[in-house]
Amino acid sequence: MSVRRNARCRGPYGGEGGLADGTDCFDPAVFEVARYQLPPLHVCPVHLGPSLLMASGVLWPPEIRLIGRL
Repeated sequence: MSVRRNARCRGPYGGEGGLADGTDCFDPAVFEVARYQLPPLHVCPVHLGPSLLMASGVLWPPEIRLIGRL
């Protein structure tokens, strides 16, 4: 958990690198959302719901892991 403790929120869309448009949340990630053929999406509590609806490749039913604390 120490590696992920410093993870930043990538929600709600989960863009990486140059595709990170709309991921300007600077809150720490608290949840990890599993995605199909994509890396897991790290999100804060505010972006958890929107990421389940809008992020690419989210599994259904969703697989959500707690990776940090508020």
